[in-house]
Amino acid sequence: MSGDALSQDPAELRRRIDTTKAHPARVYDVFLGGKDNYPVDRDAAAAALAANPRGYLDVRHNRDFLRRAVTALTTESGVRQFLDIGTGLPTQENVHQIAQRITPDARVVYVDNDPVVLAHARALLTSGPEGRTDYIDADLKQPAQILEQAAKTLDFEEPVVLVLVAILHFVEDEEAYPIVRDLLAALPSGSRIILSHLTEDLNPEAIRAVQRTYTERGFTFVLRSRAEVERFFTDNGLVLDEPGVVPAHHWRPDGGAPAPEKADADLLATLDDIEMVRYRDINDVTDADINVYVATGVKP
Repeated sequence: MSGDALSQDPAELRRRIDTTKAHPARVYDVFLGGKDNYPVDRDAAAAALAANPRGYLDVRHNRDFLRRAVTALTTESGVRQFLDIGTGLPTQENVHQIAQRITPDARVVYVDNDPVVLAHARALLTSGPEGRTDYIDADLKQPAQILEQAAKTLDFEEPVVLVLVAILHFVEDEEAYPIVRDLLAALPSGSRIILSHLTEDLNPEAIRAVQRTYTERGFTFVLRSRAEVERFFTDNGLVLDEPGVVPAHHWRPDGGAPAPEKADADLLATLDDIEMVRYRDINDVTDADINVYVATGVKP
């Protein structure tokens, strides 16, 4: 379903929401300081934070990498079409907002399968007068459906940026590599990919503890090595952009992440560890904090 999915009966969407099981998009929302999540998602986030108290830096730096990558590709390569799969809940800096500030007529298609995300998709669909933004209710494991629906908004004769940020570690190898292959095969020469992925290469003890908290809650959670992340590029004939596959905070840092929200001391004193995340400055990051590889590349 594409834009017409937004006309679904709100009661039907509510029936689709499983509040008994944590969902990756909603757990991610917790770490970004969002409000569109449930106690089970906050419990999962709290358990992950207890396992790795600096783990919020993975989430926040992953999101800041997306900002930098969309900015760089839009500015430097002239691409004006984006297919963002596993987009998650709306935040302040969505792909279309970043791209359309630079190229007002940019087109962006978002894909997610969480009904909570779908229920908030109208917020995602607020676009500038020249650009176009759409939303597809589909699963990453349905690449043919995604491509068919995305073609209603995107021109697959022109380069497209495929955005796979913090999504592939929820998919096993036997599905992940073929999915990326099928998606990239449909894109023309000059298309790009923006990819991020959790790994145990960098700080294995911390991320394995987090992995256990998620797998105990029924998530597929695959930590891939640098070589395994590079395969998403090399298996598909892509050329990696500089600086290659690197920890998130080392990918073309542009002077630091934006400053966090301001809050007075009285408010801060009432917050728990999870609630404090949105107010923490992430510019004090070290190599010992990050467990996310990131990269961009081009299809020749």
